[in-house]
Amino acid sequence: MGILVVADHNNASLLGATANTVTAAQKIGGEITVLVAGSNCADAAAEAAKLNGVSKVLVADNAAYEHLLAENVSLLVAELGKDFTHVLAPATSNGKNILPRVAALLDVAQISEIIAVESADTFKRPIYAGNAIATIQSEDAIKVITVRATGFDAAAADGSASIEALASVQDAGKSAFVGAELAKSDRPELTAAKVIISGGRGMGNGENFELLNKVADKLGAAVGASRAAVDAGFVPNDMQVGQTGKIVAPELYIAVGISGAIQHLAGMKDSKVIVAINKDEEAPIFQVADYGLVADLFSALPELEGKL
Repeated sequence: MGILVVADHNNASLLGATANTVTAAQKIGGEITVLVAGSNCADAAAEAAKLNGVSKVLVADNAAYEHLLAENVSLLVAELGKDFTHVLAPATSNGKNILPRVAALLDVAQISEIIAVESADTFKRPIYAGNAIATIQSEDAIKVITVRATGFDAAAADGSASIEALASVQDAGKSAFVGAELAKSDRPELTAAKVIISGGRGMGNGENFELLNKVADKLGAAVGASRAAVDAGFVPNDMQVGQTGKIVAPELYIAVGISGAIQHLAGMKDSKVIVAINKDEEAPIFQVADYGLVADLFSALPELEGKL
């Protein structure tokens, strides 16, 4: 039984979710091969080779793969995938873009965002915004699976896999990279942060998010937001935590002025410790919070910052 893990990376380094996906592959059992498709991606490949449990790293280094265009990478993965029983990728934007195409090319069903491995053909995944867990058994010869990183610990970086270069180049000629506008921040990226403080509609406006920023500076935390805050225009959508935003599971999650709609809870309820600050004592967020403070956030946040 062979498992192909499609690495998510920025060419210079692996994204953290790849290590979590390797752990999922370990639980399936079998020889694990990691594919690093990119351009000038030797550093990312070397990082992948160190992941515990990986036996081989395949490197497809070509300009066609520089930006992980799904139309190109999916052709490569489908070609390689025929020799494996499982094809896995993290449920990141790239993974969600590439693997459905791979499943279609291989004529199999995709299993999305698994959070547990029961056996080599049976997996668990959340449905109904995380309110129920479905157990899925696949009879397909090749299982194509995306992995929710928050469901698995990251694989240790103490391995020494062999690295093999691939000559095959797949360029579909259907898409081209135009450009990217990246938000720059000195704070940790949301999905990698150990501490997150998020604001909701209760923040009132975007300027009031400065109250969260001051607390975040003291905690070395990332700053997130609910969909209500994003839809209201308080903050950009790359800060959104929830079912249609980013799925996070930090050591500490502080929800401020967030009522706790199920779509938001689906994105953060796996956090180790949840703290809620809300003036409405009936807010659903208190049902999942480990610690709850019924208070006006505009007085509680400055006091919290002062205590810190």
